[in-house]
Amino acid sequence: MKTEQTSRAAYRPGQHLQIMDDVIHDPFQEREKYSEPTVCKRCHAVYHKGHWQWLPEPENANLATCPACKRIEQKIPAGYVSIKGDFAQAHLDEILNLVRNYEAREKAEHTQKRIMEIEHLTNEWLVTTTDIHLAHGIGEALHKAYQGELDAKYNEGEYLLRVSWHR
Repeated sequence: MKTEQTSRAAYRPGQHLQIMDDVIHDPFQEREKYSEPTVCKRCHAVYHKGHWQWLPEPENANLATCPACKRIEQKIPAGYVSIKGDFAQAHLDEILNLVRNYEAREKAEHTQKRIMEIEHLTNEWLVTTTDIHLAHGIGEALHKAYQGELDAKYNEGEYLLRVSWHR
């Protein structure tokens, strides 16, 4: 009996990626709820009403490590954004400012969306993130601001998104 293998098509501008709609379980997300109040001992986010939020730290809170801080500690990104090309190199400061500003806006509302590292490799810059949606959003922001070629590949088995932007 022949089995069909399905793979997600590469991202194309104007296309809505199905992964943003699917119920996807990040292996770093806790399966049980934390008792409230709980505070992340690294970033000081507060677990309140079922999710991590930026709130004032309550007194006598339990301590735990939030999923984003666990990813950072273990150096296991959920998203990779590759930035390549002559245009990218010529406008690097501007591009990296856009990336950092996008992350700051997202992180202000969503404590688990963070950049882990921005690394210079031989012919590219690599941005690693704690969240697949942040990686996708950074790619979209780059494409919207500078056009170029954008590609995204999602690996469901590893809860991993690889985004490549080139111009």
